[in-house]
Amino acid sequence: MSTTPGPATDEEIPAYLAAVGLTGLVDIHVHFLPEPMLRKVWAFFDEADVRYGVPWPITYRFDEPTRLRVARRLGMRVIPALTYPHKPGMATWLNEWCREFADRVPDAVHCATLYPEPGVGDYVAAAVTAGARLFKVHLQVGEFAADDALLDPAWAVLAEHRVPVVLHGGSAPAPGRHTGPDGVGRLLGRHPGLVLVIAHLGMPEYHAFADLAERYPGVHLDTTMAGTDFADRFAPLPAGYRQRLLALGDRVVLGSDFPNIPYPYAHQLQALARLDLGDEWMRRVLWTNGTRLLRLEVD
Repeated sequence: MSTTPGPATDEEIPAYLAAVGLTGLVDIHVHFLPEPMLRKVWAFFDEADVRYGVPWPITYRFDEPTRLRVARRLGMRVIPALTYPHKPGMATWLNEWCREFADRVPDAVHCATLYPEPGVGDYVAAAVTAGARLFKVHLQVGEFAADDALLDPAWAVLAEHRVPVVLHGGSAPAPGRHTGPDGVGRLLGRHPGLVLVIAHLGMPEYHAFADLAERYPGVHLDTTMAGTDFADRFAPLPAGYRQRLLALGDRVVLGSDFPNIPYPYAHQLQALARLDLGDEWMRRVLWTNGTRLLRLEVD
């Protein structure tokens, strides 16, 4: 099993992709947001040393046109715009912004989100009908449970249409009232057909979320921050986990958190390569699995 060393800098990414036989990347965990909201997110991370005990400098703190150019230069063949509400009434206007973003950005992935509130099933169905191909749910920021009964109509729609949902359910970088695998497990017990993409491999509850991936064929894991020097400071990969990632290779997909990351994008690729799971595993994670999940037609 041969693994090509990952790129040390962003400038090395094209040569790395060529070396492993890829023409680009499918990154399922990318954030484009309305500018006022993004500035608030950045301000939040600017206080990370107080909130989390570690500094979190934003590497790609640029305006939207520059961030789009950078994303393409890094090799992203499609660009998700993951958003997440933290109060009632917010998801509807975020979904409208996502639809507009997808209309004006040719390589955008049409995304949407949800919140436990009356009518959530209706606006989720409307977003799917309008072409949304990827949803984001953040249990920590939203402060709601995955198995909140108000969400059942929305989950039913997403399960029926097999629309993938990037779900931040792990308890890193700080636990919330509803984080952890238990509520997600109860949700899957009610809606076993859901296509959930567990963000950050579910850190730090890596093994528990891998258990769910083994139990439910629609559960995937995204690599966001996993194995990086930054995340290893507070949520290192546990013993025995590399082999689980290898066995689940068809359901591990690239995620990065671009642009809100405290290191160069190349470091995520480098961190995955140094797991030494082989170039075939890397090709599936960086390209094949994301292409399948998003039903992309790309060369």
